[in-house]
Amino acid sequence: MRDDKQFYNLDTKRKSRRLFGEVVYGENKAPAHLKACIEGLLEAQGDVLITRLAPETYEKLGELKERLDYDPLSETALAGTKKEPVGSVAVVTAGTSDGKVAEECARSLAYFGVKAVPFYDVGVAGIHRLFERIDAIGGCDAIVVCAGMDGALPSVVAGLVSVPVIAVPTSVGYGASFGGVAALLSMLNSCAEGVAVVNIDNGYGAAYMAAEIVYAIHQKTRQSVSDKKA
Repeated sequence: MRDDKQFYNLDTKRKSRRLFGEVVYGENKAPAHLKACIEGLLEAQGDVLITRLAPETYEKLGELKERLDYDPLSETALAGTKKEPVGSVAVVTAGTSDGKVAEECARSLAYFGVKAVPFYDVGVAGIHRLFERIDAIGGCDAIVVCAGMDGALPSVVAGLVSVPVIAVPTSVGYGASFGGVAALLSMLNSCAEGVAVVNIDNGYGAAYMAAEIVYAIHQKTRQSVSDKKA
């Protein structure tokens, strides 16, 4: 039988190379391995973000749950230090059904020490809702747009603002959406400038890129941001 430690190898020095430390992807991990990864990173770097942490898996973490701020909608958990916010990122959704991905993004931004400003359910089916909020959306340092179905919203937003737009295709839609592939292709083929695209349902990846943009704008490094204990 394999030793449990053979299943993971924590990158405890990542903060010294990148803006942020290692994050735990919770899906498909045995509870014992997941618990060991979380505890190891808390000890090494003082904080941790866990993504794709399903409620039934979270319930198997025992006493460790008391140390985690868990959100069942986004299936994310945070623990450790809280950062003073740097800059702001607008998190925009086409519809309410995109909320899970958007909340993964917003919670990840909070972990990274960036203010997330939500603008939900402003899709092209009622585009006046977007127009009513576009000045506030464009006033943020960067924008993350989560959309399924036809995936048109990031192109519309990018044509109206002068800040970077990160598009997140979601797996929301009927059969011909192909689990988000249709939205992904629409976003990759956007004719609007300044649109970057991450993988389907990857709210975390969008948050990471947006946080890097914010820190560059404000000329901050991870070490220069003051932390305060939770």
